[in-house]
Amino acid sequence: MTRRAVVVDVVRSPFTKGKDTGALVGVHPVDLLAGVLAALQERTGIDPGRIDDVIAGCVLPVGEQSGNVARHAVLAAGWPEEVPATTIDRKCGSAQQALQFAAQAVVAGEQDAVIAAGVDMMSTVPMKANRLGRDELGPRLRGRYADGMVRQGISAELIAARWSIGREECDAWSVRSHRRAAAAEEAGDLTAQIQPVIRPDGTVVDRDEGIRAESSMETLARLKPAFRDEAMAERYPEIGWVVTAGSSSQVSDGAAAALVVAEDVAERWGLRPRAAVVRGAVVGVDPVLMLHGVIPATERVLTRTGLAIDDIDVAEVNEAFAPVVLAWLKETGADPERVNVHGGAIAFGHPVGASGGRLLATLLDALEGRHGRYGLLTMCESGGMANATVLERLS
Repeated sequence: MTRRAVVVDVVRSPFTKGKDTGALVGVHPVDLLAGVLAALQERTGIDPGRIDDVIAGCVLPVGEQSGNVARHAVLAAGWPEEVPATTIDRKCGSAQQALQFAAQAVVAGEQDAVIAAGVDMMSTVPMKANRLGRDELGPRLRGRYADGMVRQGISAELIAARWSIGREECDAWSVRSHRRAAAAEEAGDLTAQIQPVIRPDGTVVDRDEGIRAESSMETLARLKPAFRDEAMAERYPEIGWVVTAGSSSQVSDGAAAALVVAEDVAERWGLRPRAAVVRGAVVGVDPVLMLHGVIPATERVLTRTGLAIDDIDVAEVNEAFAPVVLAWLKETGADPERVNVHGGAIAFGHPVGASGGRLLATLLDALEGRHGRYGLLTMCESGGMANATVLERLS
Protein backbone atom coordinates (compact mmCIF):
# COMPACT_ATOMS: atom_id res chain seq x y z
CA MET A 1 0.00 0.00 0.00
CA THR A 2 1.38 3.40 -1.02
CA ARG A 3 1.92 5.73 1.91
CA ARG A 4 0.84 9.35 1.83
CA ALA A 5 3.02 12.18 3.05
CA VAL A 6 1.17 14.78 5.09
CA VAL A 7 2.10 18.21 6.38
CA VAL A 8 1.33 18.48 10.08
CA ASP A 9 2.17 22.17 10.42
CA VAL A 10 4.44 24.92 9.14
CA VAL A 11 6.01 27.80 11.05
CA ARG A 12 8.00 30.78 9.86
CA SER A 13 9.76 33.79 11.26
CA PRO A 14 8.69 37.30 10.33
CA PHE A 15 10.18 38.28 6.98
CA THR A 16 12.17 41.50 7.37
CA LYS A 17 14.29 43.78 5.24
CA GLY A 18 17.53 42.23 4.12
CA LYS A 19 19.73 45.23 4.79
CA ASP A 20 21.59 46.67 7.74
CA THR A 21 18.48 48.46 9.01
CA GLY A 22 16.32 45.31 8.92
CA ALA A 23 14.45 44.26 12.04
CA LEU A 24 16.29 40.92 12.34
CA VAL A 25 19.81 42.30 12.00
CA GLY A 26 21.89 40.95 14.87
CA VAL A 27 20.12 37.59 14.93
CA HIS A 28 22.40 34.77 13.79
CA PRO A 29 20.99 32.67 10.90
CA VAL A 30 21.54 29.48 12.90
CA ASP A 31 19.51 30.88 15.78
CA LEU A 32 16.78 32.12 13.42
CA LEU A 33 16.34 28.66 11.92
CA ALA A 34 16.69 26.98 15.33
CA GLY A 35 13.87 29.19 16.58
CA VAL A 36 11.38 28.01 13.97
CA LEU A 37 12.44 24.39 14.49
CA ALA A 38 11.79 24.72 18.22
CA ALA A 39 8.46 26.44 17.57
CA LEU A 40 7.41 23.68 15.18
CA GLN A 41 8.26 21.06 17.80
CA GLU A 42 6.24 22.92 20.44
CA ARG A 43 3.21 23.42 18.19
CA THR A 44 3.04 19.83 16.96
CA GLY A 45 4.17 18.15 20.15
CA ILE A 46 6.46 15.79 18.26
CA ASP A 47 9.38 14.23 20.07
CA PRO A 48 12.40 15.54 18.10
CA GLY A 49 14.10 12.21 18.66
CA ARG A 50 11.57 10.72 16.22
CA ILE A 51 12.65 13.00 13.38
CA ASP A 52 14.57 11.04 10.76
CA ASP A 53 16.09 14.03 8.95
CA VAL A 54 16.02 17.80 8.60
CA ILE A 55 16.37 19.21 5.09
CA ALA A 56 16.88 22.97 4.90
CA GLY A 57 17.25 25.20 1.88
CA CYS A 58 19.90 27.90 1.90
CA VAL A 59 20.93 29.70 -1.29
CA LEU A 60 23.83 31.61 0.24
CA PRO A 61 25.71 29.01 2.34
CA VAL A 62 28.76 31.13 3.19
CA GLY A 63 29.88 33.12 6.20
CA GLU A 64 27.40 32.73 9.07
CA GLN A 65 25.35 30.33 6.92
CA SER A 66 28.21 28.03 5.97
CA GLY A 67 29.16 24.63 7.31
CA ASN A 68 25.71 22.99 6.97
CA VAL A 69 23.43 25.56 8.58
CA ALA A 70 20.69 22.91 8.91
CA ARG A 71 22.79 20.70 11.19
CA HIS A 72 23.92 23.68 13.23
CA ALA A 73 20.30 24.77 13.72
CA VAL A 74 19.25 21.28 14.87
CA LEU A 75 21.92 21.35 17.56
CA ALA A 76 21.17 24.98 18.48
CA ALA A 77 17.51 24.04 18.95
CA GLY A 78 18.60 21.59 21.64
CA TRP A 79 17.47 18.55 19.70
CA PRO A 80 19.15 15.17 20.15
CA GLU A 81 22.57 14.86 18.54
CA GLU A 82 21.24 11.79 16.72
CA VAL A 83 18.97 13.93 14.50
CA PRO A 84 20.79 14.44 11.16
CA ALA A 85 20.38 17.39 8.83
CA THR A 86 21.44 18.56 5.41
CA THR A 87 21.45 21.88 3.57
CA ILE A 88 20.32 22.06 -0.06
CA ASP A 89 20.31 24.69 -2.77
CA ARG A 90 17.77 24.79 -5.59
CA LYS A 91 17.91 28.57 -5.58
CA CYS A 92 14.58 30.27 -4.84
CA GLY A 93 12.82 26.90 -4.72
CA SER A 94 15.09 25.44 -2.03
CA ALA A 95 12.54 25.19 0.79
CA GLN A 96 9.92 23.87 -1.62
CA GLN A 97 12.41 21.30 -2.87
CA ALA A 98 13.03 20.35 0.76
CA LEU A 99 9.28 19.72 1.05
CA GLN A 100 9.31 17.52 -2.05
CA PHE A 101 12.39 15.60 -0.91
CA ALA A 102 10.78 15.06 2.49
CA ALA A 103 7.55 13.80 0.90
CA GLN A 104 9.47 11.47 -1.41
CA ALA A 105 11.39 9.94 1.50
CA VAL A 106 8.17 9.38 3.45
CA VAL A 107 6.23 7.92 0.52
CA ALA A 108 9.14 5.59 -0.29
CA GLY A 109 9.06 4.27 3.28
CA GLU A 110 12.65 5.31 3.83
CA GLN A 111 11.72 7.71 6.61
CA ASP A 112 8.68 8.41 8.81
CA ALA A 113 9.16 12.05 9.83
CA VAL A 114 11.18 14.76 8.09
CA ILE A 115 11.47 18.50 8.62
CA ALA A 116 11.44 20.60 5.43
CA ALA A 117 12.92 24.00 6.17
CA GLY A 118 14.83 26.95 4.82
CA VAL A 119 16.75 30.05 5.86
CA ASP A 120 18.53 32.99 4.31
CA MET A 121 19.59 36.21 5.98
CA MET A 122 20.34 38.46 3.05
CA SER A 123 21.32 41.31 5.35
CA THR A 124 24.16 39.16 6.66
CA VAL A 125 25.06 37.29 3.48
CA PRO A 126 24.06 39.42 0.47
CA MET A 127 23.42 38.09 -3.01
CA LYS A 128 26.58 37.11 -4.90
CA ALA A 129 28.57 36.85 -1.65
CA ASN A 130 29.08 33.14 -2.30
CA ARG A 131 30.77 33.82 -5.63
CA LEU A 132 33.82 35.39 -4.00
CA GLY A 133 34.36 37.50 -7.09
CA ARG A 134 34.88 34.40 -9.24
CA ASP A 135 33.29 33.18 -12.49
CA GLU A 136 30.68 30.64 -11.38
CA LEU A 137 29.76 29.56 -14.93
CA GLY A 138 33.02 28.44 -16.52
CA PRO A 139 34.15 28.50 -20.15
CA ARG A 140 32.14 25.46 -21.34
CA LEU A 141 28.81 26.84 -20.11
CA ARG A 142 29.61 30.29 -21.46
CA GLY A 143 30.48 28.63 -24.75
CA ARG A 144 27.08 26.94 -24.94
CA TYR A 145 25.29 30.26 -24.52
CA ALA A 146 27.44 32.39 -26.77
CA ASP A 147 25.15 35.41 -26.47
CA GLY A 148 25.72 35.37 -22.74
CA MET A 149 23.68 34.69 -19.61
CA VAL A 150 21.66 37.51 -18.09
CA ARG A 151 20.53 38.75 -14.68
CA GLN A 152 17.12 37.69 -13.40
CA GLY A 153 15.82 41.22 -13.82
CA ILE A 154 16.57 41.04 -17.54
CA SER A 155 14.78 37.68 -17.68
CA ALA A 156 11.75 39.32 -16.08
CA GLU A 157 11.87 42.00 -18.78
CA LEU A 158 12.12 39.33 -21.50
CA ILE A 159 9.07 37.58 -20.05
CA ALA A 160 7.16 40.87 -20.03
CA ALA A 161 8.05 41.40 -23.68
CA ARG A 162 7.16 37.86 -24.78
CA TRP A 163 3.79 37.86 -23.02
CA SER A 164 2.99 41.51 -23.87
CA ILE A 165 2.89 42.62 -20.25
CA GLY A 166 3.05 46.38 -19.73
CA ARG A 167 4.22 48.66 -16.95
CA GLU A 168 0.68 49.38 -15.75
CA GLU A 169 -0.10 45.66 -15.38
CA CYS A 170 3.07 45.16 -13.34
CA ASP A 171 2.36 48.11 -11.08
CA ALA A 172 -1.26 47.06 -10.58
CA TRP A 173 -0.19 43.56 -9.53
CA SER A 174 2.31 45.06 -7.11
CA VAL A 175 -0.32 47.28 -5.50
CA ARG A 176 -2.59 44.24 -5.24
CA SER A 177 0.15 42.27 -3.50
CA HIS A 178 0.73 44.90 -0.83
CA ARG A 179 -2.93 45.59 -0.22
CA ARG A 180 -3.84 41.92 0.09
CA ALA A 181 -0.93 41.28 2.41
CA ALA A 182 -1.92 44.29 4.52
CA ALA A 183 -5.53 43.09 4.65
CA ALA A 184 -4.39 39.59 5.70
CA GLU A 185 -2.19 41.07 8.41
CA GLU A 186 -4.99 43.32 9.66
CA ALA A 187 -7.43 40.40 9.74
CA GLY A 188 -4.99 38.24 11.72
CA ASP A 189 -4.62 35.73 8.89
CA LEU A 190 -0.82 35.72 9.24
CA THR A 191 -0.58 35.52 13.02
CA ALA A 192 -0.65 31.74 13.42
CA GLN A 193 2.11 31.09 10.90
CA ILE A 194 4.59 33.58 12.39
CA GLN A 195 6.87 32.72 15.30
CA PRO A 196 8.07 35.94 16.96
CA VAL A 197 11.83 36.42 17.19
CA ILE A 198 13.63 38.00 20.14
CA ARG A 199 16.62 40.07 19.10
CA PRO A 200 19.80 40.12 21.21
CA ASP A 201 18.74 43.50 22.63
CA GLY A 202 15.43 42.01 23.82
CA THR A 203 13.27 43.57 21.10
CA VAL A 204 10.50 41.28 19.88
CA VAL A 205 9.97 41.09 16.12
CA ASP A 206 6.55 39.63 15.30
CA ARG A 207 5.45 41.25 12.03
CA ASP A 208 6.58 41.22 8.42
CA GLU A 209 8.47 44.38 7.61
CA GLY A 210 7.97 44.93 3.89
CA ILE A 211 4.18 45.24 3.64
CA ARG A 212 3.06 48.70 2.52
CA ALA A 213 -0.69 49.21 2.81
CA GLU A 214 -0.30 52.67 1.30
CA SER A 215 1.14 51.35 -1.99
CA SER A 216 -0.52 53.03 -4.97
CA MET A 217 -0.29 53.26 -8.73
CA GLU A 218 0.75 56.91 -8.38
CA THR A 219 3.66 56.04 -6.10
CA LEU A 220 4.86 53.17 -8.27
CA ALA A 221 4.59 55.26 -11.45
CA ARG A 222 7.41 57.46 -10.15
CA LEU A 223 9.87 54.56 -9.96
CA LYS A 224 12.42 54.12 -12.72
CA PRO A 225 13.08 50.77 -14.42
CA ALA A 226 15.35 48.82 -12.10
CA PHE A 227 17.34 46.83 -14.64
CA ARG A 228 17.74 49.09 -17.65
CA ASP A 229 21.09 48.44 -19.28
CA GLU A 230 22.23 49.92 -22.57
CA ALA A 231 24.07 46.77 -23.65
CA MET A 232 20.96 44.68 -22.92
CA ALA A 233 18.76 47.25 -24.68
CA GLU A 234 20.87 46.84 -27.80
CA ARG A 235 20.85 43.04 -27.57
CA TYR A 236 17.12 42.79 -26.81
CA PRO A 237 15.36 45.72 -28.52
CA GLU A 238 11.98 44.14 -27.72
CA ILE A 239 12.36 44.90 -24.00
CA GLY A 240 10.03 47.63 -22.79
CA TRP A 241 11.75 48.19 -19.41
CA VAL A 242 8.63 47.78 -17.29
CA VAL A 243 10.08 46.18 -14.12
CA THR A 244 10.91 48.43 -11.17
CA ALA A 245 11.93 47.88 -7.57
CA GLY A 246 8.21 48.13 -6.81
CA SER A 247 7.31 45.18 -9.03
CA SER A 248 10.19 43.02 -7.81
CA SER A 249 10.41 40.83 -4.72
CA GLN A 250 12.12 42.39 -1.74
CA VAL A 251 15.53 41.22 -0.49
CA SER A 252 14.79 39.80 2.95
CA ASP A 253 15.74 37.84 6.05
CA GLY A 254 13.67 34.87 7.18
CA ALA A 255 13.34 31.20 8.03
CA ALA A 256 10.59 28.57 7.87
CA ALA A 257 10.04 24.91 8.75
CA ALA A 258 7.35 22.28 8.12
CA LEU A 259 6.82 18.84 9.64
CA VAL A 260 6.19 16.11 7.04
CA VAL A 261 5.22 12.61 8.20
CA ALA A 262 3.59 9.48 6.85
CA GLU A 263 -0.20 9.62 7.23
CA ASP A 264 -0.36 6.36 9.17
CA VAL A 265 2.45 7.52 11.42
CA ALA A 266 0.61 10.79 12.12
CA GLU A 267 -2.40 8.79 13.26
CA ARG A 268 -0.28 6.51 15.42
CA TRP A 269 1.52 9.43 17.06
CA GLY A 270 -1.63 11.48 17.60
CA LEU A 271 -0.69 14.23 15.16
CA ARG A 272 -3.38 16.10 13.24
CA PRO A 273 -2.18 16.83 9.68
CA ARG A 274 -3.30 19.91 7.82
CA ALA A 275 -2.70 18.71 4.24
CA ALA A 276 -1.45 15.83 2.13
CA VAL A 277 1.30 16.25 -0.47
CA VAL A 278 -0.41 14.94 -3.61
CA ARG A 279 2.39 15.22 -6.20
CA GLY A 280 5.38 17.34 -7.04
CA ALA A 281 7.29 18.25 -10.17
CA VAL A 282 10.50 20.03 -11.08
CA VAL A 283 11.47 21.23 -14.56
CA GLY A 284 14.31 22.88 -16.40
CA VAL A 285 13.86 25.58 -19.03
CA ASP A 286 15.90 28.04 -21.08
CA PRO A 287 18.29 29.60 -18.53
CA VAL A 288 18.20 32.98 -20.27
CA LEU A 289 14.42 33.46 -20.24
CA MET A 290 14.71 31.52 -16.98
CA LEU A 291 11.73 32.52 -14.86
CA HIS A 292 8.89 31.11 -16.98
CA GLY A 293 9.52 27.60 -15.63
CA VAL A 294 6.44 27.92 -13.41
CA ILE A 295 4.31 27.42 -16.54
CA PRO A 296 5.60 23.96 -17.62
CA ALA A 297 6.05 22.95 -13.96
CA THR A 298 2.35 23.65 -13.36
CA GLU A 299 1.40 21.76 -16.51
CA ARG A 300 3.48 18.76 -15.45
CA VAL A 301 2.15 18.50 -11.91
CA LEU A 302 -1.46 18.90 -13.08
CA THR A 303 -0.95 16.14 -15.63
CA ARG A 304 0.52 13.87 -12.97
CA THR A 305 -2.42 14.46 -10.63
CA GLY A 306 -5.12 14.35 -13.30
CA LEU A 307 -6.34 17.76 -12.15
CA ALA A 308 -7.26 20.80 -14.19
CA ILE A 309 -6.37 24.36 -13.26
CA ASP A 310 -10.01 24.96 -12.30
CA ASP A 311 -9.67 22.22 -9.68
CA ILE A 312 -7.10 24.33 -7.85
CA ASP A 313 -8.86 26.34 -5.16
CA VAL A 314 -5.84 28.41 -4.13
CA ALA A 315 -2.51 28.88 -5.91
CA GLU A 316 0.70 30.44 -4.65
CA VAL A 317 2.94 31.61 -7.49
CA ASN A 318 6.09 33.22 -6.17
CA GLU A 319 6.26 36.89 -7.01
CA ALA A 320 9.94 37.03 -7.92
CA PHE A 321 8.82 39.73 -10.35
CA ALA A 322 5.31 40.75 -11.35
CA PRO A 323 5.68 39.56 -14.99
CA VAL A 324 6.29 35.98 -13.77
CA VAL A 325 2.85 35.72 -12.18
CA LEU A 326 1.14 37.66 -14.98
CA ALA A 327 2.62 35.39 -17.67
CA TRP A 328 1.61 32.33 -15.63
CA LEU A 329 -1.97 33.62 -15.42
CA LYS A 330 -2.12 34.20 -19.18
CA GLU A 331 -0.82 30.72 -19.99
CA THR A 332 -2.81 28.72 -17.44
CA GLY A 333 -6.07 30.67 -17.58
CA ALA A 334 -6.28 30.47 -13.78
CA ASP A 335 -8.75 32.69 -11.94
CA PRO A 336 -6.70 35.59 -10.50
CA GLU A 337 -8.96 35.64 -7.44
CA ARG A 338 -7.53 32.24 -6.46
CA VAL A 339 -3.90 33.31 -6.85
CA ASN A 340 -1.74 34.80 -4.07
CA VAL A 341 -4.90 35.66 -2.19
CA HIS A 342 -2.95 37.05 0.80
CA GLY A 343 -0.33 38.83 -1.29
CA GLY A 344 3.09 37.64 -2.34
CA ALA A 345 6.84 38.20 -2.23
CA ILE A 346 6.51 41.72 -3.63
CA ALA A 347 4.95 42.59 -0.27
CA PHE A 348 6.32 39.98 2.13
CA GLY A 349 9.85 39.78 0.78
CA HIS A 350 11.88 36.88 -0.54
CA PRO A 351 14.59 35.38 1.70
CA VAL A 352 15.47 33.04 -1.11
CA GLY A 353 16.19 29.79 0.75
CA ALA A 354 13.13 30.11 2.98
CA SER A 355 10.41 31.46 0.68
CA GLY A 356 8.95 28.05 -0.15
CA GLY A 357 8.04 27.67 3.52
CA ARG A 358 6.27 31.03 3.61
CA LEU A 359 4.30 30.16 0.48
CA LEU A 360 3.36 26.80 2.01
CA ALA A 361 2.15 28.47 5.21
CA THR A 362 0.13 31.07 3.32
CA LEU A 363 -1.31 28.44 1.00
CA LEU A 364 -2.52 26.23 3.85
CA ASP A 365 -4.03 29.17 5.73
CA ALA A 366 -5.85 30.35 2.60
CA LEU A 367 -7.10 26.85 1.75
CA GLU A 368 -8.48 26.42 5.24
CA GLY A 369 -9.99 29.90 5.28
CA ARG A 370 -11.77 29.27 1.98
CA HIS A 371 -12.62 25.64 2.74
CA GLY A 372 -10.88 24.65 -0.48
CA ARG A 373 -9.62 21.19 -1.33
CA TYR A 374 -6.59 21.53 -3.62
CA GLY A 375 -3.74 24.02 -3.47
CA LEU A 376 -0.86 24.61 -5.87
CA LEU A 377 2.56 25.99 -4.96
CA THR A 378 4.98 26.92 -7.73
CA MET A 379 8.30 28.75 -7.70
CA CYS A 380 10.62 29.99 -10.45
CA GLU A 381 14.35 29.57 -9.91
CA SER A 382 17.54 31.05 -11.32
CA GLY A 383 19.35 28.97 -13.88
CA GLY A 384 16.06 28.09 -15.56
CA MET A 385 14.24 25.74 -13.16
CA ALA A 386 10.91 25.61 -11.34
CA ASN A 387 9.12 23.47 -8.77
CA ALA A 388 5.38 22.83 -8.50
CA THR A 389 3.58 20.99 -5.71
CA VAL A 390 -0.09 20.08 -5.29
CA LEU A 391 -1.49 19.71 -1.78
CA GLU A 392 -4.89 18.54 -0.54
CA ARG A 393 -6.42 20.09 2.56
CA LEU A 394 -7.22 17.61 5.33
CA SER A 395 -8.32 19.82 8.24
